[in-house]
Amino acid sequence: MEKQGKVIEKNQGGQLRIRRVERSSGEYPDRLRDLNRMPKELYVIGSLPRDDRPSAAIVGARLCSPYGRAQAYRYARELAAAGVQIISGMARGVDGCAHRGALENGGDTWAVLGCGVDICYPRENRDLYQDIPRRGGLISEYPPGRPPLGSQFPARNRIISALADLVLVVEARERSGSLITVDFALEQGKTVYAVPGRAGDPLSVGCNRLIAQGAGIALSPRELLEEWGITPDKNPLGEEKNNFGLARTGDMVYSCLSLVPKHLSCIAREAGVTPAEAGTRLLEFVLQGLAQETARNYFVRK
Repeated sequence: MEKQGKVIEKNQGGQLRIRRVERSSGEYPDRLRDLNRMPKELYVIGSLPRDDRPSAAIVGARLCSPYGRAQAYRYARELAAAGVQIISGMARGVDGCAHRGALENGGDTWAVLGCGVDICYPRENRDLYQDIPRRGGLISEYPPGRPPLGSQFPARNRIISALADLVLVVEARERSGSLITVDFALEQGKTVYAVPGRAGDPLSVGCNRLIAQGAGIALSPRELLEEWGITPDKNPLGEEKNNFGLARTGDMVYSCLSLVPKHLSCIAREAGVTPAEAGTRLLEFVLQGLAQETARNYFVRK
């Protein structure tokens, strides 16, 4: 048996990489100790969430709409700006947007994986896999090398909800996997919020039904912050902005938009920024009504 918190694998540079944290360790999160099926051990790249800081889980549809992506990014960005730890699952869609929103603001975020922490899944989130440990961590109850099996993802959802003080659902179909997280959250006595959507929209059925059943209605990040008695800064990013309210990176990205749809990779190349940076700014512009996503990863100026 390895000792508590012992490094069991190193990266190519020889730096500390994967750690195993056992239940008997003082580093083991207190929020997990009340679980009926408390993980015997956790495998971690980076750090673990702090017990003395508020945390919110943001979950939702993988195949979400531009509205859902923008809302996930918005809530994570503003909550993280106020010091809230953001928990999600690094899946495509809402999860990825939540992590990016937190990271964009220099906030802290953790991804609970349904596979070994040495495996990046899905591969399209390679940038998050690399960036999250710098501001938080990757967590799994499964040992390194465990592939992403479908049966493991519902089980990991109980850890996502347990690590959070409240769970926010952003877009969910009638049988969305994110509703499994809600079930665990309710069993654990957590507060559940849902972002309302359009009546009749398949992506909004889950959230609207949660609200009808008594979940809190998420109308703004500020309302969620009131759960902890937190007053957000007027300018949470603290960035220098121009007369249009855009940060410098945003200036470059926005200047590359036109009335003709343009792909994210093309916008990033023209702006001289990474696709992740361009994607973050574009989501912000969509939220502000300055841009529109006409198809997946294609944007126009409004």
